Amino acid sequence: MEDLISVVILNWNGNVFIRGCLDTVLSQDYPNLEVIVVDNGSSDGSQQIIRDEYKRVVLIEIARNLGFGGGNNIGIDRARGKYVLILNNDTEIDMSCVSEMKRALDRNKGYGACASRIDVMDPPDTIDAAGIAVYPDGLAMGRGKWEPAANYAREEEVFFASGCCALFKREMLEDIAIDGEYYDNDFFAYADDTDLGWRAQLRGWRCVYAPAAKCRHLHSATSGYYSAFKAYLVERNRMWLMVKDFPLPLIIYGQMFTFLRYAHQAVGAITGKGAAGKFSEEHSKARLVTVLLKVYRDFLLGLPKMLKKRRAILGRRTVSVGKLFRIMKTYHMTTKDITSKA
Repeated sequence: MEDLISVVILNWNGNVFIRGCLDTVLSQDYPNLEVIVVDNGSSDGSQQIIRDEYKRVVLIEIARNLGFGGGNNIGIDRARGKYVLILNNDTEIDMSCVSEMKRALDRNKGYGACASRIDVMDPPDTIDAAGIAVYPDGLAMGRGKWEPAANYAREEEVFFASGCCALFKREMLEDIAIDGEYYDNDFFAYADDTDLGWRAQLRGWRCVYAPAAKCRHLHSATSGYYSAFKAYLVERNRMWLMVKDFPLPLIIYGQMFTFLRYAHQAVGAITGKGAAGKFSEEHSKARLVTVLLKVYRDFLLGLPKMLKKRRAILGRRTVSVGKLFRIMKTYHMTTKDITSKA
């Protein structure tokens, strides 16, 4: 009997794409799957679709939206598998995706996570994430984003897996959990998988990228691509992540990169180029400043709680600061990447 793999799918108002996701999950060639959908307080009737049309699926309904981490944590707690696959509801996966991820993950006892090859839906064969690449101030993004998928055809170690489609050993999840939480409930959305990745690296776990495990993603279908809410969460959470997961030398090192990134983003907002320029097309520059002020306010309000988590996380660190610098250098992305591709 193959090991049980629990597939946890977080759903929020996904009636347009939930069928496509579940149909591909239920068509996997891996024989021993448990499929769990956690509905995060949807108001579009997607729960009824799951209830009526997918009898094999375990549906957990939550009265309100607990965010990415909160909803997935409930699913992971309910899951019975030795392995847990986290999957976005706006994805479709190839028939062998799960079996290819498990094959890669089982190659090495040090692997705690496997990253799939995640393509955007359109244009085809274009990477959304081939694992995660990191920036020294705590930000991260999909490795290879917007590049041809052919550039990422090699199985290799990466920093960590995008929570869009990631397979984890339960052993790793239990090892890096803080106060019973796998993902950080306070983040709500964005940077959750990066935080998980840093906690895994701090404990010595590694991640493998499996290019044969293919997933297609309708990017930012739930939140909107350049929404002010997304910009707020991304920046607030990367600051909380830095406080939680970075030893002091990494925090100091990261500050000059934050300054450099802000300078690039300011130029982008003024000239209309890059991600900041696209944000400015949809929102005023004053709105951008307002978002940033709210980020720093809420970062400070949450600081005592994050410092408490920091003590728990760094108190269990098993790798040196030098090794963490090497990890950051090995799996890095450039300032141009973060300001133009994100």
